[in-house]
Amino acid sequence: MDKHPEQILKNWEGNPLKGAKEIIQKDGYPQEATESKLVWHHNGAWKRTIVHRETVPHNFPHPHPDFLEQTIDYQVPPQLYDDIVIFDGSLTIDRTKGEVTSMCDQEAMNLLSINIMNDIVMGRCDVQSAKAFLSDTAYMYLKMGQSSPYTEGFLFPRQFNTGDPGICYFE
Repeated sequence: MDKHPEQILKNWEGNPLKGAKEIIQKDGYPQEATESKLVWHHNGAWKRTIVHRETVPHNFPHPHPDFLEQTIDYQVPPQLYDDIVIFDGSLTIDRTKGEVTSMCDQEAMNLLSINIMNDIVMGRCDVQSAKAFLSDTAYMYLKMGQSSPYTEGFLFPRQFNTGDPGICYFE
């Protein structure tokens, strides 16, 4: 790191600045810091957390800026990729690495999205009921101050060896 995170954050503002300070308070300084992002590795339940300076507008389940990207090891069956993308466009699946990333504006909302994604993978709900549940749970959390097990931590066991390097066709 050429610059200390505090120096970098002097040029940040709004929600990304607030989010970065919250993660620093909870998890300490990041392992990587650039003018555009701060990166933590293996912080809490996450494989990786990135706070981006620039935001991405996102309207589901309500208008908000996405800037907090959090990743776990998770293997999604390929036949469910379309369902996951339809459920929440801020979820990213990386089959080769065996990772799922959620990008929102709060850690609780990333937990919520990934927990519901797991419900889809496990066959507990379809895409439309997942969207409705996420919307209702997010409303209760954000507007009514009511948390849920879905916003507090992962509701499924941690996965290991989730990468899929593919099949070699020639050497």
